[in-house]
Amino acid sequence: MGFYLSDSSYPWQIWFHESATPIMEGIVNLHHDLMFFITFILFFVFVAMGRVLYWFNIDNNPLTTQGAKNLIFRNEPITHGTTIEVVWTVIPALILVVVALPSFALLYSIDEVIDPSLTIKCVGHQWYWSYEYSDSANENGSLNFDSYMIPEDELELGELRLLEVDNRVVLPTGTHIRVLITALDVLHSWAVPSLGIKVDSCPGRLNETSLFILREGVFYGQCSEICGVGHANMPIVVEAVKVQSYIDWLIEKI
Repeated sequence: MGFYLSDSSYPWQIWFHESATPIMEGIVNLHHDLMFFITFILFFVFVAMGRVLYWFNIDNNPLTTQGAKNLIFRNEPITHGTTIEVVWTVIPALILVVVALPSFALLYSIDEVIDPSLTIKCVGHQWYWSYEYSDSANENGSLNFDSYMIPEDELELGELRLLEVDNRVVLPTGTHIRVLITALDVLHSWAVPSLGIKVDSCPGRLNETSLFILREGVFYGQCSEICGVGHANMPIVVEAVKVQSYIDWLIEKI
């Protein structure tokens, strides 16, 4: 995987991360569609402004005075343009309708939770994450662990500063996954850009989202809700592997 297609941010990044879920693909496609309309509108406004500045400046429309009170009149009167007013009302309305349809479909897809094959629970703390695989339990209870950021002086060659953790979240590809997110102290936010996920982690509330990871990889994210002085020290690392590799990892852990 090339540097500019990596699943972590890089200096001066202005593009989206490489999509790894259908939801993220939908977000990227909607963005591209909106940029088409925004570019068209921007060009139209610049042309309209240019024509107004050229044709209606004082050189092309000299002023004359009449009467004792020096009333100012233009040589050519300016009246309403009914046609243009109808056009610039109807066209924006149609654009909004065209934009709304895919937006509603994407919002519905984001909120939809298909019958999951796997459920994990993410709990935000000051300042680390805890994870629980509630479907994977034995006589000692369900699999759970804490995930802390690796300090800079303990990083190995090639590891990313402020993004590596001691325990990654391992998930299978091609599997419907339900993610339950909450917090024990203050507001946090569980966000992984490549997966198209950003869900608030609220004390006393259980938020829910879904995942369907399309490809293997290591996906980096961070807490995206300012939660105190250690806010920058709450990275998220999701490692997506094949189903058999996930089962082997699970057996080893439990």
